[in-house]
Amino acid sequence: MLKHPEQPIIHGADAFAAMRRAGRFTADMLDYITDLVKPGITTGEIDRLCYEFHKKHGATPGPLGFHGYPKSICTSVNDVICHGIPGSRVLKDGDIINIDVTPIVDGWFGDSSRMFYVGNVSKQARKLCEATHEAMMRGIRAVKPGATLGDVGHAIQSYAEGLGYSIVRDFGGHGIGRVMHTVPHVLHFGAPGKGLRLEAGMFFTVEPMLNIGGPEGKTLADGWTVLTCDRSLSAQFEHTVAVTDTGYEIFTLSSKGYHLPPYGPG
Repeated sequence: MLKHPEQPIIHGADAFAAMRRAGRFTADMLDYITDLVKPGITTGEIDRLCYEFHKKHGATPGPLGFHGYPKSICTSVNDVICHGIPGSRVLKDGDIINIDVTPIVDGWFGDSSRMFYVGNVSKQARKLCEATHEAMMRGIRAVKPGATLGDVGHAIQSYAEGLGYSIVRDFGGHGIGRVMHTVPHVLHFGAPGKGLRLEAGMFFTVEPMLNIGGPEGKTLADGWTVLTCDRSLSAQFEHTVAVTDTGYEIFTLSSKGYHLPPYGPG
């Protein structure tokens, strides 16, 4: 039921079931491409493989054609904060890459992204990726009925900035369900007790972007790719979550236990 045009939808049991299916498919696609992310592959080839995975399983790539976006997924390498367009770029040993997928399954959107290591990456890059994942999880663990989005943002901000990383403020998480982007807008910084109060049945993404350098980004001429202004490394993780009666549910968890690179069960 939509309570107000500016208020999130409160979803029921059927929507939860649909989002579990969409979320599982989303995670399965990221699991599928894990072993394919290695030196020598192009970001365009990763996109092609993901496009074929969608079609093989009867899903639709949500990003393709969204406001003119030309590909099925986003591939953001090294100093690319987000929305990197797949193409001819060849992945090299030492790169880190965020792969963001948003499939539509039976009319419902899943949305998740993970960082991947390409070959042997630096200790600095590993620490950034590990911190970004933990920041996301701290935000998610703050989700429960009666909490606020400010609580979620504060959990992320206090952890990330405590380690010396900056948080990208120009982009945030978003409501999701039968549309890709809707209310609420989920900031990854904030003050406890501030912002929208959470209710069971809300669906949204938590997807912090952390930079080693400053938080500022610049959009390239393609209208999508966002780089760090100081060309420092950036990392992002994303899950789609629901507020439940007792806390939260993550729709996009890997069934293989692939949570942090280098990926493996556990």
